Amino acid sequence: MNASPEKQCPESHTAAATWDNLSPLLVEIRARRNEFGPAQEIPKEIIDGFRRIGIYRAMVAKRFGGEERTPAEFCRQIERISEADGSAGWVASFGDGARYLAALPDDTLRKVYANGPDVVLAGALFPLQPARRCADGFVVNGVWPFASGSPGADLIGVGITLEDDPAGDLPRVAVIPAEKVTIRPNWDVIGLRGTGSHDVVVSDVIVPEQWTLIRGGPVTLDGPIYRYPSVAFAAQAHAIVGIGIARAAIDEVIAMAGSRASITGAPVMAQRGYVQLEIAKAESMLRSARSFFYEATEELWKQALTGEVNLSTTMQVRLAATNAARQGAEVCRISSGLAGTEALYTSSNLARAMCDSFVVAQHAALNEGTLQSAGLALLGTAIQPGFP
Repeated sequence: MNASPEKQCPESHTAAATWDNLSPLLVEIRARRNEFGPAQEIPKEIIDGFRRIGIYRAMVAKRFGGEERTPAEFCRQIERISEADGSAGWVASFGDGARYLAALPDDTLRKVYANGPDVVLAGALFPLQPARRCADGFVVNGVWPFASGSPGADLIGVGITLEDDPAGDLPRVAVIPAEKVTIRPNWDVIGLRGTGSHDVVVSDVIVPEQWTLIRGGPVTLDGPIYRYPSVAFAAQAHAIVGIGIARAAIDEVIAMAGSRASITGAPVMAQRGYVQLEIAKAESMLRSARSFFYEATEELWKQALTGEVNLSTTMQVRLAATNAARQGAEVCRISSGLAGTEALYTSSNLARAMCDSFVVAQHAALNEGTLQSAGLALLGTAIQPGFP
């Protein structure tokens, strides 16, 4: 069950892969972003570009050729990609999947990275589907929605449930080569249209137990990045997409404000008082959310460097992630409103930003319910399993 070598990009396995190569890729993303929504996926050339710059090796152990980047470094790169296009940033954010894969047995990890560290993992965890035991592992069947990035993946993880599973309340994930999974194209949505978040279908696939992991459970590998909580990190990787989208939205308004006049004869945008007030509010809102996000990230990272992380700090990271997603969506709403009729067109960057940021904030790891969970934790009340 090695990761499919034919989907790998040989160029990405060289030491020349570096964050510094991001800028040319951003130019290509901006030039092609109008293609992503109609295609309902990010093109293979862009995915290969992510491989080249090291997005998928960022969280992989150095012993497997990876880079073991810090969470803040990774998030800053996802933020920059998201400024160019939200769907591209969302798909790139699944480079955090290597942190999940670290919970696989060591022998399995050797097979995963046998052809290099740039392995693309997509996942569709819920609803958990029942699997049955067999002599060779588990027989997996089911349909899972929201498999973002699945068209370009090498491996796809799906959530399963077993009778008397020692994992308890934590979900078990079956990791399956992408060629054994059927993608059912049905991603017809208003935002993040290019993420390819289709349904995935698995029919009678036998998955050895050593190719399953417990989401949020113990990891095989040691090191600071593997002490950093995987579920909290995943929420961050998604949330920072909203910050990048919002940054682009504000910049779009500022760029048009000096020259865009009203058809009614009103002064250009930059000379209108309400525009001046709202753009200042949006800028401060975005910068505040971003600062909280990275401050919480660094605090949790310091704990991961020295030993075990604590529940309180992890909760702050989850709260900061939810706040980033929700504030990013509000900034995009404000920006679109300031642009007036310009934001009504489907081809408008601001229309896309508003819809994309809305979808980010609707994610199960970032929605209103996660704020309530954070509030329960802050008040010292029992919280549900899986949070933070």
